[in-house]
Amino acid sequence: MDKQKSVQELDEVVVRFSGDSGDGMQLTGTLFADASALFGNDVSTFPDYPSEIRAPQGTVGGVSGFQVHFGNRKVNTPGDYCDVLVAMNPAALKANAKWVKKGGIIIVDVDQFNEKGYQRAGYKTFDAETELNLQDYKLIFAPITSLTKESLKDSGLDNKSIVRSKNMFALGMVYYLFERNMNFTERFFEKKFAKKPEIVEANKKVLHDGYNYAANIQAIANKYEVKQAETLPKGRYRNISGNTATAWGLIAAAEKAGLPLFCGSYPITPATEILIELAKRKDLGVKTLQAEDEIAGICTAIGASFAGNFAVTTTSGPGLSLKSEALGLAVMTELPLVVVDVQRGGPSTGLPTKTEQSDLMQALWGRNGEAPMVVIAASTPSNCFDYAFMAGKIAMEHMTPVMLLTDGYIANGSEPWKIPSMKDYPEIKPPIVPEGTKDYMPYARDAERLARGWALPGKKDIEHRLGGLEKDFLKGTVSHDPINHQKMVDIRAEKVKRVQEYIPEQEVFGDKEGELLVVGWGGTYGHLYDAVNEMRKAGKSVSLCHFNYINPLPKNTGEIFSKFKKIVVCELNLGQFANYLRMNFPEYKYMQYNKVQGLPFTVVELVDKFNQILEGK
Repeated sequence: MDKQKSVQELDEVVVRFSGDSGDGMQLTGTLFADASALFGNDVSTFPDYPSEIRAPQGTVGGVSGFQVHFGNRKVNTPGDYCDVLVAMNPAALKANAKWVKKGGIIIVDVDQFNEKGYQRAGYKTFDAETELNLQDYKLIFAPITSLTKESLKDSGLDNKSIVRSKNMFALGMVYYLFERNMNFTERFFEKKFAKKPEIVEANKKVLHDGYNYAANIQAIANKYEVKQAETLPKGRYRNISGNTATAWGLIAAAEKAGLPLFCGSYPITPATEILIELAKRKDLGVKTLQAEDEIAGICTAIGASFAGNFAVTTTSGPGLSLKSEALGLAVMTELPLVVVDVQRGGPSTGLPTKTEQSDLMQALWGRNGEAPMVVIAASTPSNCFDYAFMAGKIAMEHMTPVMLLTDGYIANGSEPWKIPSMKDYPEIKPPIVPEGTKDYMPYARDAERLARGWALPGKKDIEHRLGGLEKDFLKGTVSHDPINHQKMVDIRAEKVKRVQEYIPEQEVFGDKEGELLVVGWGGTYGHLYDAVNEMRKAGKSVSLCHFNYINPLPKNTGEIFSKFKKIVVCELNLGQFANYLRMNFPEYKYMQYNKVQGLPFTVVELVDKFNQILEGK
């Protein structure tokens, strides 16, 4: 049967795995993404977790998804709509059917489409195909659960363990569809379940049985081939998530500075994985402390910085709110500190597993008094490494706290990353004061950066006082003098402003002047780039200006804006960056396109919006 099936070549494909939060969809999607990356495809992923720890089983609120976009050319986003949907129960189908392209393939576990499953998912009828208008799709009703049970009936495993393997049966089917090699996945089983050989063999068998089932059913008429990407530069690659890249970038900065890395943090979704990854690296001299709360986390980091460590703390929006007073202390003491804020939907507990860009104002001004901080933002999972490194470099060389903004979308998403050589990264030279320095003044500054010296405690002749009260301009002793306070406020603001001289000028994708300039920042980069690129190929006068350095802004920002007739600022909030630009460059008019749905933009909606602007609508 398989020999008669034709192979159709495609440039790119989007596959979405979805099921109950206990169905292993995150693992299934990750394994498929890794297999595609190892094959040589460019890959972008988007995990979509339910916000509740354990929503009622079989309900739409408990659906967990993992989307994989892979292609034979550069892939910038996880894709708007999927070509293949795997739905392990009625709720997964109901939640995700609207994200499938017309004519796409939908694989469902028909064993779960029973009366109980329909009722839990909130269907009005017991006919999903009619109720969801799926007549224009290629539906494959596969008895995945029962075939998994049949596959493992002689394995000796209990029924719960057997049923838990059904995600591997579904993965085997998708491997067949796209001719993926199963060797990597088998090695994963051998490593992960090294002490449970029966689990290794069970997963292998189910994976192969799913593959063979897909090869022999009439419902699958074609196989599909996506060749290796030829646009990726030659080198050694691995698939990396934004959180992992952030952790490694911080480690790299510590290595280049020749200092130990300390992370004091409190676990919070979706930033916890950074702390977990750092905790694994004791071999690289990393010290981690899981504090009892957010305030303790940042305070331990400030203490570690005072003692001469490259100190970081990680959090998300609600945790950043709690850290605000201690952030002011870091500004006042002028100690190097990196605060990583992985943004999520808010306010309050909000949408812990969904993405948003609504912490920008909090990052810029969420402290009492005049307390300016350097703020930068990563824009892809892999460049989280570079901007974490830069955050460390700026913090240590300029003696100032730095806020690094990522978001749930790029933190949990992954893509191939060319493993860099550390010799290609610049040295980091913190202004550490030598022991025995005569006539030491704690707040004496270098003329260019305005950074004070980093005097480590316990060293002869450089003893000094430190605290949250205003300091004397040179001595560092407590000062209530109003003129001194004005000088210190001005100098701290000027120090942040001067970082502008040490960051690259802003770049523009496309023409340097024209009809429409699309402006974005942070994790919206991939969707904005693809939308602008699509319109440019259609001959439209559209360019993209995407920001990673927020405070201070690159010094050529105003010059760029002056060369376009219209500017539209796109962000996943109600217009925070647009308002920030209005404050800094009030001479220009800014249109806005905002989305606050816990989801990234889609390329389709962006192209539609930009066309409307060009047409004057």
